[in-house]
Amino acid sequence: MIDNFTWSSVHQFVNRVDELDLLGRWWNSAERMPVNLYGRRRAGKSWLFRRFAHNKPAVLLVARRSAPGALLDDFAERLEPLLGIRPALPDLATLFRVLYRSAREHKVLVVIDEFPYLLPTTEAEIQRELSAIQQVIEEERDESHLKLVLCGSLVDQMESLLSERSPLYGRLLPLQLKPLDFNDARLFLDGFDPYEQFERFAIAGGMPRYLSVFSEPAKVRTIVCAHILNRNSALWDEGRTVLEQELREPKVYFAILQELATGDKEVNEIVQAIRSDAKRISKYLNVLRDMSVIERRLPVDAELTSRNGHWHLRDPFFRFWFRFVFPYQDDLESGLRANDLYDAEIADSLNDHVAPEFEEFCRRWTRQQYGAQATKVGAWWGPALHHLRKSGERSSEEIDVVGTRQGRVTLVGEARWRNAPMGLDLLASVDDYKIPALRQSELKVVKRPQILLYSRGGYAKGLIAAAADRSDVTLVNVEGALRD
Repeated sequence: MIDNFTWSSVHQFVNRVDELDLLGRWWNSAERMPVNLYGRRRAGKSWLFRRFAHNKPAVLLVARRSAPGALLDDFAERLEPLLGIRPALPDLATLFRVLYRSAREHKVLVVIDEFPYLLPTTEAEIQRELSAIQQVIEEERDESHLKLVLCGSLVDQMESLLSERSPLYGRLLPLQLKPLDFNDARLFLDGFDPYEQFERFAIAGGMPRYLSVFSEPAKVRTIVCAHILNRNSALWDEGRTVLEQELREPKVYFAILQELATGDKEVNEIVQAIRSDAKRISKYLNVLRDMSVIERRLPVDAELTSRNGHWHLRDPFFRFWFRFVFPYQDDLESGLRANDLYDAEIADSLNDHVAPEFEEFCRRWTRQQYGAQATKVGAWWGPALHHLRKSGERSSEEIDVVGTRQGRVTLVGEARWRNAPMGLDLLASVDDYKIPALRQSELKVVKRPQILLYSRGGYAKGLIAAAADRSDVTLVNVEGALRD
């Protein structure tokens, strides 16, 4: 019998209710397929499987960057007191066979963390190793009570285990651990008002490791200077550390990410900034997209083949790091004080950094609150009215929130993360420029779409008075929305 695993930090664990529920149902079922648990570094995978293993008969085998043979020797030593004998583990397939046979009499949970570190380096060798593992699973699974979790931070390699080309295709249950959304992340930020919670979330993103740093009862400036801009801190080189695990030629990737950190870009804008050719940059963009670091965003209801797409850096922490840390690391190493960098480059730009995340929050909140009126919600951008473009007065228009129902635009919204109140001029811009530009495009627009306005700084008296006289205008209580 294997003793129950106990985790001393169990009471510090926060959230991941859905994932624990899924794993619990898998544990209690007759399902014999292993779980493929994967996600980016800092997503909280190791805490999740430790929380799940707590008070269960469990063995946790954690791989590291080393030769696979040395790792198997370490695992043999780790398994000896549990099995009563030191197993001979000449290869990975033998490890799987030993684990399956150790659970023939009783149910046992085994987690192999950072599983890709155990695999060979060439594709042909990896396929042979996985084929051998697949054969062991087929031979041993039905006679065993083993509950096996394969875990890893190398997202591309863990996802490749699920592909049709993999010998393990159809033999693993996928469980991707994604960043927390704001509502779940708030559990880490108790004690702050909603605006400060969101500001901290817009820097840390949904990674529990980063959120725990921003849960400290100190000002954002103090936390950033101590934990990110300090070259001796854990997060000083975080962007580089995370991405260099999977990327070759990191300089090109980092140049792309630094460009996207200041805002969404079209391919030609990235090409011009980096001074490279479009074909080469497209290859790098696709790699970053496959890693879920960036994504290609399209205007709402645009065809997937549309060329009117923007590339977007998804992770808020990466956007912060590549905008405010990476470009200044040499200066900080050479004597620039963190406080001076924050005051000169970050303080006045922080609202600008938070704004894209706030816009995304507003789209999410609109989906939740106005789902019956708009079943699809996204952003929109396109050409300004023809006569305004011709005169040079306005070239393009962007709308933060556009909702459609049955292919027709039923609502539009604008979001502003600023300290100053939103003025009447914003509503006039929506009426006079943005909705008319929508009508000029290929989208169909209802006669009187609902207008939703979101302002972190509240609303000016003139806008409040105008909204009171119009049934089609709603001034959203942003503080209340952030609390929902």
